[in-house]
Amino acid sequence: MVRLVHYSDIENVFDAPERAARLAGRIRALSGPDAAVVATGDTTAPGVLSLVASGRQVLDFYRATGTQLDTFGNHEFDYGPDALRGLVADAPATFVSANVRDEAGEPFGRDEGVVPWAVREVDGAAVGFVGVTDPATDSLNPMAAELSFDDPVAAARDALAEMRAAVAEGASGTDADALDHAVVLSHLGAGDDDLARALDVDAILGGHVHSRRNDVVAGTRIVRPGVNGETVAEVEFGGRAPSDAMADGSGDAAANDAGTPVPTATVHEPDGADPAPGLEDALAERMAAADLSEAFDVVDRPIERTGEVVHGGECRVGNFVADAFRWAHDADVGLSNAGGLRQGDPWAGEVTKADLISLIPFEEPVALASVTGAELHDVFREMAAPDVDFGEDDWWHGHVSNAEVVWDADAELVLEATVGGEPIDPERRYTVAVSEYLLHSEHEFPTLGQRHRIDEADIQYEVLAAYAREHGIDPEIEGRIEIRNRAAAGDED
Repeated sequence: MVRLVHYSDIENVFDAPERAARLAGRIRALSGPDAAVVATGDTTAPGVLSLVASGRQVLDFYRATGTQLDTFGNHEFDYGPDALRGLVADAPATFVSANVRDEAGEPFGRDEGVVPWAVREVDGAAVGFVGVTDPATDSLNPMAAELSFDDPVAAARDALAEMRAAVAEGASGTDADALDHAVVLSHLGAGDDDLARALDVDAILGGHVHSRRNDVVAGTRIVRPGVNGETVAEVEFGGRAPSDAMADGSGDAAANDAGTPVPTATVHEPDGADPAPGLEDALAERMAAADLSEAFDVVDRPIERTGEVVHGGECRVGNFVADAFRWAHDADVGLSNAGGLRQGDPWAGEVTKADLISLIPFEEPVALASVTGAELHDVFREMAAPDVDFGEDDWWHGHVSNAEVVWDADAELVLEATVGGEPIDPERRYTVAVSEYLLHSEHEFPTLGQRHRIDEADIQYEVLAAYAREHGIDPEIEGRIEIRNRAAAGDED
């Protein structure tokens, strides 16, 4: 039985060393001589410990889990191409990437060991892998702006053809003369469906989008295990006939056009696993060396920051961030993009600097933008992102300070919008405090751009810390955002 053990988007799991050790323990328990452990990006960042270690804490995790292969997510580039090259060179895992190009237009990281495809012998079978990354990464991540990203479908198709030819010619580094199974390691999110329809592969192991997935498209198994190590996927090849019942929740049995059974997949939670020996101590030592224990306030009522909450409409943590941004610049409006607020455990009890960094673990400043009232109205409309291909369809993308917005989800219209209690004047100019990222990216709030920048303040998490020192941490739901004709995905009392 050929098996793959798959994880992705573990991001801030390292900020809780015990949880990371238990996740590694679950992966180790699922692994074995008939299995290969693989990952699909955003394994190095973002997170508090990641920020402190420039992503290199993942090296401890790779060793503890025996990870063989990984591919690049958009957050692998958080500390710049050179830092990533160094990490790749030192990693025990091999990075597989067919569509990332460096500053000179050449395949990224080849000198450090990045390959467009790889063949591994698993339980006597030849399993081929190609890797692809979201082609919008140079827009999603400012640190990747000097890189380029090829069309992932075309790149994967070319890499698959090259790999199959190499195997047939005996040049794959294995004894196989043909592939038994072909797999894509993907950090595309919704683009996995396009891969499935265009490519002749058995499975697509995905990431990027944080919701879990386990289904079949065009005869190809697609699996996505979620975020922050919530689950690990176990993919089995050739283990069951298409008619077998899937009572274990491992996804519908199916066969492809050739009648071959589609791989099955089961998701496993890390709870109950024995922690990987030594990993918790190694990560805890890295965290302790950073000295992030400064406490800012005691929160009596937990402040949630799940994906359902931050993307569901107005929420307390979003209001806190938007208020801090506006305070830093004394701006007319504060705007926080929901996608920049990282998921994690709720803030409860003492809130430390590590907690604040874990919410926005990016080395980017809070910028000040000057926009017209008409542009501000467009920005408020873009909080619902009706025209932006980013995230889930029902996501809400923004949080505001000193503004109120009423949105009609059915009509896709801003019904009401005020700043400081007054209707927006389309001719007037307004100042808006935002993450610098929003002036760079075209995928969230595309109305905003570098042409609007007039100033910048400190790094985002330092702004949160300064604001918390002066005002504490006690945000409330105040009616800043009202979404009509749609139930919020995650509201707070």
